[in-house]
Amino acid sequence: MATVSVRRIDVLREAIGPFLSFFNGPFAKLNANPDIANFAVGNPHEMPLPGYVSALGAQLEPRRRDWFAYKMSEPRSRLTVARSLSSRTGMDWDPNDVAMTNGGFGALATAMRALVEPGDEVIFLSPPWFFYEFMILAAEGVPVRLRLAPPAFEPDLVELAAAITPRTRAVIFNTPHNPSGRVYPLETLRQLGEALTAASARVGHPIFLISDEPYNRIVFDGRQFHSPAEVYPHTVIAYSYGKTLLAPGQRIGYLAWPPTMPGRAAFGETVMVAQMATGFAFPNALLQHAIGELEGLSIDVAAMQRRRDRLVAALRQIGYQTTMPEGTFYVMARAPIADDVAFADLLARHRVLVLPGTVVELPGWFRISLTASDEMVEQGISGFAAAFAEALAG
Repeated sequence: MATVSVRRIDVLREAIGPFLSFFNGPFAKLNANPDIANFAVGNPHEMPLPGYVSALGAQLEPRRRDWFAYKMSEPRSRLTVARSLSSRTGMDWDPNDVAMTNGGFGALATAMRALVEPGDEVIFLSPPWFFYEFMILAAEGVPVRLRLAPPAFEPDLVELAAAITPRTRAVIFNTPHNPSGRVYPLETLRQLGEALTAASARVGHPIFLISDEPYNRIVFDGRQFHSPAEVYPHTVIAYSYGKTLLAPGQRIGYLAWPPTMPGRAAFGETVMVAQMATGFAFPNALLQHAIGELEGLSIDVAAMQRRRDRLVAALRQIGYQTTMPEGTFYVMARAPIADDVAFADLLARHRVLVLPGTVVELPGWFRISLTASDEMVEQGISGFAAAFAEALAG
């Protein structure tokens, strides 16, 4: 038994090897350095939203004896989320179809535990969020990776349908997409739903779609976000409030399934058991007490869009190839040399910290977080220019 356990941990460690190398190395050394223009991850670099702080403060004083007792998916939290989803999707969501989780990570871990049996295949699109492969393996599933080609990052739905086998249990779909910033339109989601419906009929069981959408309120240029849940009944939404509120250390999110899903009540029971088995994956009491106020708050998306415009224009003028993100926190840029890790090291010598593309399975590129302050953007532009020139000079 011990040998099997060690081997499994080794497999999990290998799956997040690039992540650990970066975060235990350059990130650990430079993240707290005030002289660094820090674009590494979606962390805040300015003080939290005042409304966020006051919302938590207003719930600190206990109203009754069980104020800080064990909390699961509290009725008020579920109702708040259901109303929000109804407003945003035009569907009539039932509070009983909402499971409150300890962030988006907890929502995805719960979905994996609820859906995946040992040996089940789970398809995900690459470049991915750091932990998709890791979480599939942790649930004893089999990861199946399909590529999104830059710079369009458009899913090949024919390839996706062909990859579905009788062992396929779920597909993870991320929109707005981290790291590319793509916001997939409703027509693409319809075609995805049609492909999954046909594949489900072919293999003889439903293929679940895990819609990872923590950035669904961070969209630019007047775009409207659509969830796959609007067009595909076997969708499970994973959401985190940490992005919209830019408070990723305060862990609250949810897992939700639409009113069109067959067998909703039984699935809800499975999810609750999965949350218990995943380590009581429910948000803390204080965050659930404050959810009504938190639901209406957001970072300044228009300011982030202006930051995107300033940075992308400057990078392109320098000579970088970049994406123009439609949403999320992130810009992807192609390194002027093939080794993105080496180029990230070069940028660090010019006081700019970025995430090497290798960490998100996109070698040759690097990711820039727009949660950096405006001052960091202005400081970083000169560093990007100097590193680009030095790389070209060999």
